[in-house]
Amino acid sequence: MTPTEPLVRGGAAEQPAVRPPLPVKMVIAGGFGVGKTTAVGAISEIEPLTTEASITEVAAGVDDLTHTPAKTTTTVAMDFGCITIDPTLKLYLFGTPGQERFGFMWDDIVEGAVGGLVIVDTRRLDDCYAAVDYFEHRCIPFAVALNAFDGRVEHSLEEVRWALDVSEHVPVVVFDARERGSVRDALLVVLELALARTEG
Repeated sequence: MTPTEPLVRGGAAEQPAVRPPLPVKMVIAGGFGVGKTTAVGAISEIEPLTTEASITEVAAGVDDLTHTPAKTTTTVAMDFGCITIDPTLKLYLFGTPGQERFGFMWDDIVEGAVGGLVIVDTRRLDDCYAAVDYFEHRCIPFAVALNAFDGRVEHSLEEVRWALDVSEHVPVVVFDARERGSVRDALLVVLELALARTEG
């Protein structure tokens, strides 16, 4: 035991205190209706905080519902959840709103984040350009995750990499926003990227 290690006094023996897990902030971003709220809800160990609002007729005229006709709500501020990765690390997840008109909130949401997961619907690649540009221009580590709607994606990983013009050091993966294990694996890709950045 090191001299600086805290002690818990209990009974006749002194035992090292159990350190709480290190809190780490991560952002989940992407376009409208790509699965950000779904991903946070699938992985969070607490009841996720969401700021969902009903899609009005006016908003429906602005937001493209072609590929998401059943969608009746949208995130207007952020989603929040958390997941303990192991006894030493806990991820706090912040999901951004997808529409450009809510972009003014991004700086506040992203502040202090170690990295981001940009979720992509391959049927609507142009919806995620803004998120990719945001992380690139601020030099924040991020990965691109293709959400497998209906169990499939429309384009290969390399086709998406080329279309988004992301560099080779940006991981591009396929995942399912509904599956807890799949979301966890995608988040771990970002975490490893962020740790590599700090060690480098």
